[in-house]
Amino acid sequence: MTDYELVTVISPEVDGERLPEIIEQVGKFITDEGGMVESTEQWGIRKLAYPIKKFMEANYVLTRFKLEPNLTKKLGAELRASEEILRHLIVTREG
Repeated sequence: MTDYELVTVISPEVDGERLPEIIEQVGKFITDEGGMVESTEQWGIRKLAYPIKKFMEANYVLTRFKLEPNLTKKLGAELRASEEILRHLIVTREG
């Protein structure tokens, strides 16, 4: 398994109760595929460098996890399918 970091940019319209559910769904997908979530950090609402779907700010969440490399495309497709997730970035973690 490879170490990854995932940054998700979540719509600011998502309320405080729904945000943990979305984070939990991402973690559940990773564990269901045989991966392991190491940590999740909510960075809170931050200003965007440019508008995304007419939003100027969004919730940022960092997730560190381990997953088989061939499953990252499937994870990316799952994140793109979500209406609440505006953008995401998956990068390999060194070390």
